[in-house]
Amino acid sequence: MNDYCAAIDFGTNTARLLIAVRSASGIVPVRVEREIVRLGGGFTDRYGLSAEARERGLACLHRFSDIISEYGVGQVLASATSAVRDAVNGRAFVDEVFAVTGINLVVIDGDAEARLTLKGVLSGLDIEPDKLVVLDVGGGSTEFTVSSHGSPFFIKSMPIGVVRLTEGFRTHTAMIERVRSVIDQLGNDLSTAGILVSGDSELVGTAGTATTIAAIKLEMVDYDYRKVNNFNVSRGDIAEIFQRLSPLPPQERLAIKGVEKGREDLIIAGLVIITTVMERFGFEYLKVSDFGLLEGLALSDRE
Repeated sequence: MNDYCAAIDFGTNTARLLIAVRSASGIVPVRVEREIVRLGGGFTDRYGLSAEARERGLACLHRFSDIISEYGVGQVLASATSAVRDAVNGRAFVDEVFAVTGINLVVIDGDAEARLTLKGVLSGLDIEPDKLVVLDVGGGSTEFTVSSHGSPFFIKSMPIGVVRLTEGFRTHTAMIERVRSVIDQLGNDLSTAGILVSGDSELVGTAGTATTIAAIKLEMVDYDYRKVNNFNVSRGDIAEIFQRLSPLPPQERLAIKGVEKGREDLIIAGLVIITTVMERFGFEYLKVSDFGLLEGLALSDRE
């Protein structure tokens, strides 16, 4: 007999809730909620999560808790990623969340995040290639995972995310230099490990930047994950989107169909990361996945 399960992906920029029915063939979504919280907004090494960000996060998770109660969900798998794991007050925030909402946020490291994301991505792919590269561009970090026949054999969590880059660098030039430096180091790490990544592999992008690219290309007014998932976009199209958006002030980018409020300033950093990876390794196309960490959590056996 099937019953409801719930998963929460509480990221540095976006919080997502999935309520689903778990069956032998996978999961069937019942309800999906998403909110741009920007938990990493105002983050500092000295103080960690800002007071304003913590308030936004608590309000969002309180709302998620109420929804979970509506469905009488017994099992809730909730993860917190880069912003919370890097914050000096991250543990205090986790304790506060549990006290206020009853949600037990589990702080996961980059390796666990990448493995769960791969599991989620694979569950939504139309065709699973022999060799797959998953690029998960988050708010605080970016995970690069290489897998073969569904099993990861190289994972790199990099300290570049759209919130971290946007708030940390004043110019696009400085941001690009930082991203190129990190991706060059990724290339060195792959070479040291004896792993060849080239355009012959399938590149799949997941999380907000990738889905926004698809939404812009599709000129979406109302987001539809069914059209976004498995959508292919060329490197040339992504470069064109960058050229179109980068000269505009953030507020004016909202007039572009597919740009969601809350991402108007962050999209440039995400585009820089994706285009740099594609250029560095010779990828001509990006397959977009609407599935990721959230679905991987729901599919996992972790209690």
